Amino acid sequence: MKKIRAAIVGYGNIGKYALEALQASPDFEIAGIVRRSLEGKTPLELSGIPVVTDIKELTNVQVALLCAPTRSVPEYAKEILTLGINTVDSFDIHGRIYDLRRELDTVAKENKAVAIIAAGWDPGSDSIVRALMEASVPKGITYTNFGPGMSMGHTVCVKSKPGVKAALSMTIPLGTGIHRRMVYIELEKGYDFEKVAESIRIDPYFANDETHIKLVEHVDELIDMGHGVNMTRKGVSGKAQNQLMEFDMKINNPALTGQLLVCVARASFKQQPGAHTIIEIPVIDLLYGDRETLIRKLV
Repeated sequence: MKKIRAAIVGYGNIGKYALEALQASPDFEIAGIVRRSLEGKTPLELSGIPVVTDIKELTNVQVALLCAPTRSVPEYAKEILTLGINTVDSFDIHGRIYDLRRELDTVAKENKAVAIIAAGWDPGSDSIVRALMEASVPKGITYTNFGPGMSMGHTVCVKSKPGVKAALSMTIPLGTGIHRRMVYIELEKGYDFEKVAESIRIDPYFANDETHIKLVEHVDELIDMGHGVNMTRKGVSGKAQNQLMEFDMKINNPALTGQLLVCVARASFKQQPGAHTIIEIPVIDLLYGDRETLIRKLV
């Protein structure tokens, strides 16, 4: 079996777990890791793996797993798609997904490549669950309640603010899809806490939620990468009232994101050129194995 050659772009928490997921997948081989800087000691787990600062330095890359911060995804995706390499990402700014899909669709088609966007766990696998719930109960309301747990996207956002030395953003569900953000930060010397806190509150990641920001001495003492979601939908199937569905999971946040990126990387080779979201992809395309065997096993 000819294996798919995959590169990981960005080597933070998600990149590390994506590497493990690739290593555990029999249909992939690792082309290399792309990092912003090669300064410092190379992690032991990267021994024997090419580590570069530009994907052009790697050979025969077929798909790139974009594990860099969300706001850098559009730039990376456009650059890599131009090379004719498929891209997958976990872009998580819900209100920008539709626009990003349109932007990348043109680039991908021009270069006969595939981009699968917003394909972590939310947006991502949770999007599939929401779509299935709505298909089963067409009329009604779905509530998505995250946490309690560490939000990777929100934490990375806080870390990007000038003056923030280290950060943790926790998502606390209040029910009916409403959330509280608990943000813990360490400050660099010379920065004013209130000014830094205000820059966090007005960021689109936080502007629409109740946000509490606390100054702490050691953020590392608070970090737990566990997270979760509870989704409920209540409504009507046909003319039958009182249909109630519930989906619940507790997960290691970056580990699940990394695994799903590998799944959609696999699926990318079964799609037409262009940009796609995960709900546009047949679920069976995410799975490793013979199609007929999967049908017998899962249907």
